[in-house]
Amino acid sequence: MTPLERLGRWCAAHGWPVVLVWVQVLLLVVALAVAVGSSTSDDFTVPGSGSKQALDLLAERFPARAGVEGLLVLHADDGDLRAPGPRAAIVDVAERLDDAPDVTSVALPEHQRAGGRISADGRTAVIAFALDKAPGDVDPDDVQRVLEAAAAAREAGIRTEVGGAVAVAASTPETGAAEIVGLTAAALILLIAFGSAVAMSLPLVTALVGLGIGLAALSALGPAFGIPSVAPSLATMIGLGVGIDYALFVVTRYRTQLAAGMPVLDAVARATATSGAAVVFAGVTVMIAICGLAIAGVPILAAVGYATSLVVALAVLAAITLLPALLGLVGTRIDRLRLPWTGRSTGAGWQRWSQRVGRHPWVSLVLSLTIMLGLAAPALSLRLGQPDSGSASTSTTERRAYDLLAAGFGPGTNGPLLLAVDLASPARPGPEPADGEAAAASTDPRGSDPRLARLTDAVAALPGVASVAAPLVGPDGRAAIVVVIPTTSPQDPGTEALIHRLREDVLPTVTAPGDEVHVGGQTAIFVDLADRVAQRLPWFIGAVVLLSCVLLAVVFRSLLVPLQAAVMNVLSIGAALGVVVGVFQKGVGLDLVGLEEPVPIISFVPLMMFAILFGLSMDYQVFLLSAVREAWLDSHDNREAVTTGLARTGRVITSAALIMMAVFSSFVLSDDPLLKIFGLGLTVAILLDATVVRCMLVPAVMVLCGRTNWWLPPTLDRRLPTFDLEKGRAATDEAAAGATPPPGPRGQSGFRRGQRKDVGKEAVGDGEGVAVGRSDGGG
Repeated sequence: MTPLERLGRWCAAHGWPVVLVWVQVLLLVVALAVAVGSSTSDDFTVPGSGSKQALDLLAERFPARAGVEGLLVLHADDGDLRAPGPRAAIVDVAERLDDAPDVTSVALPEHQRAGGRISADGRTAVIAFALDKAPGDVDPDDVQRVLEAAAAAREAGIRTEVGGAVAVAASTPETGAAEIVGLTAAALILLIAFGSAVAMSLPLVTALVGLGIGLAALSALGPAFGIPSVAPSLATMIGLGVGIDYALFVVTRYRTQLAAGMPVLDAVARATATSGAAVVFAGVTVMIAICGLAIAGVPILAAVGYATSLVVALAVLAAITLLPALLGLVGTRIDRLRLPWTGRSTGAGWQRWSQRVGRHPWVSLVLSLTIMLGLAAPALSLRLGQPDSGSASTSTTERRAYDLLAAGFGPGTNGPLLLAVDLASPARPGPEPADGEAAAASTDPRGSDPRLARLTDAVAALPGVASVAAPLVGPDGRAAIVVVIPTTSPQDPGTEALIHRLREDVLPTVTAPGDEVHVGGQTAIFVDLADRVAQRLPWFIGAVVLLSCVLLAVVFRSLLVPLQAAVMNVLSIGAALGVVVGVFQKGVGLDLVGLEEPVPIISFVPLMMFAILFGLSMDYQVFLLSAVREAWLDSHDNREAVTTGLARTGRVITSAALIMMAVFSSFVLSDDPLLKIFGLGLTVAILLDATVVRCMLVPAVMVLCGRTNWWLPPTLDRRLPTFDLEKGRAATDEAAAGATPPPGPRGQSGFRRGQRKDVGKEAVGDGEGVAVGRSDGGG
C-alpha cells in the first residue's frame, strides 16, 4: 500500500475531522489576512539596469521625488488657464494638495523642471505631485483625495483628472464578475459531465477551499514579501482551473471504482493512489515550471511564480486530503440528484475517433501540424512592450487624463524619460546663455553647467525628442534630473528606439569623464524589463523543457515520449502566442476582447505563458500517456495501446479542458489588458492542447513511431530512479477481483494480461476512468 493510498483511506475513514481541519485553517488564514491588511508591491525594475540605477539615484539625491509621482491634469474647454481667475483657482488647488496626507512635493504648471506644464494655448495645465508611498500602497482613496483637493478648480469651471503613476497604481481591475462567470460555467460543465449535482459539487468545494486559503495567505504575506498586485488575479485564474481539474480526475476515478463494485473506502484509496498520484506529479510539474520564472532575474516575476505555485500546491493538497474526506462522507450517494436527461457515456465515440486516427496517422499529422504552425505564424512578429494608459477604459480618470495630456502636449507627455545625472563634481553656473528664453526657463543658475548644457543640447537635437526641460540640480549640486519628452507615446516602438539610441549612441559621447547618466522613468523600466526577458527566455525555456523531459523519462521509462511531449507543448504555446499577437498586437477581432486599439504584448507575458502552459499541458500529457502506457504493458501492441489510451481518457480530458477554458476565458471580461491577454492566450492553448494536440497530433506521432516510443537504453534504465504513479495498484485490484494473483515478471505486477483488462476495464467501459501509468520495468 502506497503512502497516497494510505492517506486517501485514512482521510475517507475520518471524513469529518479532516473537513473541520480544512475549515479551521481557512478561517484562521482569512482572519490573519484581515488583521495584517492587504498590501502589494509592483516593482518592475530590473536589478542592475539603467532605469534601476536612475531610480536609486533619484531616491538618494532627490528624496522628495522618490515616491509615486502623479499628475493633476486641468483643462478648460474655453478660456485661458493663465488668466487671473483660473490662475487663482489653480494656486488654491496646489496649496490644498500640498496639505493633503502623504504628499511630499507639489509643482505648479510653470515649474517645468519639477514636472509642471501648461499648453501653448493655455487650455491644459498640469500640477505635478508625489506621494510618500510605495506603488503597491497607493489605493483609489489617494486619487479621491487629490480630486477633492481640486474642488476649487471644478467650481471655477475647470475639468480635473488624475494621471501618472498614482492613477496607474490605484487602478485595480475588478475580476469578481469574471470569476463568477468562470465558476458558473465550470459548474455547468461538471453537471453535464457527471450528470449529478452531488458529484458536481465536490470538485467545486475542493477547489474553492484551496483557493480561498491560498488567496488569504497571499494577502497575509503581502506586506512581508511584496506580492505583486497581479499575482492574486493570476493565482485565481490558475488555482481555480487546476483545482477543479485535479478534483475532477479523482472524482471520476472514484465513481468508476464504485461502478466496478468496490467498497467506498477501497474506491477512495484506489482513486487517491492512482489519479491522486498523477495529480501530484502534474501539480509538481506546474509548480516547477512556474517557479522557473526566477531564472529571469526579475524579482516581480519570481514573486508571481512563487505566489501562483502556492495556490497550485494547495489545490494538489486539497485533492488528495480534503476530497477523499468528502468522498468518504458522501459514499455511494455521489450520484444522488441525478439529472434525468443525462446518462453514462459508453466512450464509443472516442473509441471510433481513436481508431480512425490510428488508421490514418499521416493525415492526422499533416492536418494538425498545418493548424498549429498556421496559428503560430503571427508570433514571429511579436513585439514586446507595455500598454500605456491609453488602453484603459474611458470610464477611468487615468484614461481621461491620458487623453487630455496627449491632446494638450503630445503623446510623449504620458511617458517622459528621466535622465538621472550623477556628477563627479558639483554643478556650477556656466556662461550666460545667448537665448534669453532658455535662461528664463531655469531659475537655478547651476542648470547652465557646461556638462549639463552639452547633455541637454545633444538630447534636444535627437529625432523623436519633443522637448527637454531645464536641468533640476540636487541640493548638493552633485546630481541633476533632466526630463525628456518624446514625440511618441509610451507604447510606441519609436519611444523604445529613442531609449536605446540615448544609451548606446548619445550619452557615451556627451557624458564627461567621471560623470554617469542613466535613462529612467516608467517607460524605460518596461523597456529594460522587455530586454531582460528577451535575454533570459531561451535559457528559461531550455531549463523547463530539460527538467520536464527528465521527469517524464523517469515516469514512463522512455526517451522518445518525453521529447514528443516537449515538442507538443511548445507547439501549443507557440500557437497560443500567435493568436495573442494576432488579436492584441495586430488588432484582428480586437472589438471582441473589449479593446479599442492594438497594444504591444506585455514584456513578461511570453515568459509567464510558457511557464504556466507548459505545466498545465503536462496534466493532460500525463493522463493520456499513462493510459497509453498501461495499454502497452497489457498488449505490447503500439497501435492498440495508442487508440485504447485515447479512448479511455478522451472524455475526461475534454471535460477538464472545457473547465479550464471556461475559467480562463472569463478573464477576458476584465478591464485589464494583462488579464485579457492571459485569459485569451491560456484559453486558446488549452483548447488546442486538448483537441488538436491530444486527439490528433500525439496519437498520430506515437502510432508512426511504433515500438520506438518505449525504447530506453538498458544502461539508462538502470541508472534512472523508479517513480511509480500506480505503485500499490495491484493490492486494490486484487481486493476488487477477490483474488491474489501470483507474482509475475517485472513489468507485469503479478497480473496476467487478460486479468488486468478485466480488473481495469472500468476505464474503458464508461470513458471516464483515468488510468495512470507505472514505472516498474519500463513503465
